[in-house]
Amino acid sequence: MARSNEVIRQWNIIRALDGARQGVTVQELSKSAGVTVRTIWRDLAALQEAGFPLYDEKIDGRTYWRMNSTPFRHLEDRGFTLTQLCALYFSRTLVECLAGTPFQQDLHAAFDELARTLPPRMREFFDRIPAVLDAKRGPVRVRAGGLPHATIARLLDATLHDRRLEMRYHSASSGRTKGYTVEPYRLVYADGGLYLLAFVPEYDALRTFAVERIEALTVLEETFERRVDVDARPFEQSLGVNMGTPVHVELEFAPRTAGYVRERLWHPSQSVQERPDGSLQMTLDVCTDWALTSWILSFGPYVRVLAPASLAAEIRAALQGASARYEVETGTPLW
Repeated sequence: MARSNEVIRQWNIIRALDGARQGVTVQELSKSAGVTVRTIWRDLAALQEAGFPLYDEKIDGRTYWRMNSTPFRHLEDRGFTLTQLCALYFSRTLVECLAGTPFQQDLHAAFDELARTLPPRMREFFDRIPAVLDAKRGPVRVRAGGLPHATIARLLDATLHDRRLEMRYHSASSGRTKGYTVEPYRLVYADGGLYLLAFVPEYDALRTFAVERIEALTVLEETFERRVDVDARPFEQSLGVNMGTPVHVELEFAPRTAGYVRERLWHPSQSVQERPDGSLQMTLDVCTDWALTSWILSFGPYVRVLAPASLAAEIRAALQGASARYEVETGTPLW
């Protein structure tokens, strides 16, 4: 049986202690978590070591555990400005990216608690914010039933404690499902999906796995020493979710799209140069992956790849292929 999910269990312990005025016994925590008393003792010790103000108190011969919230009382003396409250309340539309994680429920509860502390008229004002300032949710990865809570919990647990994983993973590129033993390094939310960065001993390399394509997962007891360093921003060299070697890319945008392109920072490495005819030349240092290719293709005939030649050939072939499909009669199989 897979190892218990320490991170989520300890999070639930914090919630139980925070919400219990009379405290909670170790036995009660053990029963609710479905683990041994000894495991709960280890959890309590780990939380205390992490700095949570937990303490025990004997009442009628029984030991109750509580959490002292006094260290956080100073927060009550610090008021938010109106603009800070607006920004905080507005940000609740952004927490949807955490859907499926063990923290989403508590984030929503925190925002609801904030709303309850506001005077009725002020709450009415904040409830009007989405009508004048809203955030459009981008494309998100779809999986029936959403991401399994247990899968994310086990991934968090293994990543925090440097424990190897065995998993069955379905590759979108090959269409096959394969078993892997991996060493998890980091979970990253990007482009509407949750990704696992893990070292694969079989390949002696770091790989990226989409969490929603993990079909089965087991956290092993064995630990590992990290063999490679992961950048603070691992996908920095890509317009999407990749860790390839960057190359120098030169693009030329037609006047029709130059304004739109000029107004946005597509990548930190970009540099733009205006031309007298209204066109725009852009340079980027990024890896040549599908994210780059699809982005270039999204501009249709209003962009041309100047370099590298291999990328220009790839884009040309893709456009020719698309054109050929429109020449086929309706109803004729295309693929």
